[in-house]
Amino acid sequence: MNENDLLKRTKAFALRVIRLVDALPKTAVGRAIGNQLIRSGTSVSANYRAACRGRSKAEFIAKLGVVEEEADESCHWLELIIESGMMDETLVAPLLKEANEITAIMAASKKTARNGMGNRKSQIEIRK
Repeated sequence: MNENDLLKRTKAFALRVIRLVDALPKTAVGRAIGNQLIRSGTSVSANYRAACRGRSKAEFIAKLGVVEEEADESCHWLELIIESGMMDETLVAPLLKEANEITAIMAASKKTARNGMGNRKSQIEIRK
């Protein structure tokens, strides 16, 4: 999967989150969880896009970390929607699966990018 594929995938994820949040019950709890999910779910694509435009490898890695965190947070809100019975699991489970996959992809990408940088921490310690 290349950068362009992930840009499309994270944007599609955000669009799916938007549609799911729109279908949540219009209760206080539905609105509260929906607001949290819309923030984390749309942040995935926005921050991945920013990562791709990073000015340095370190900035790229940092943004991937943000994407990983936001995707994982989206998993949390989706799990709450399922476990609370707010929506039928069959409707939410595919989006939860995608959030978990994006989380795993970003974690692996971050690790790969870090390995490509070399061990900068040990170089700093040597200078002390």
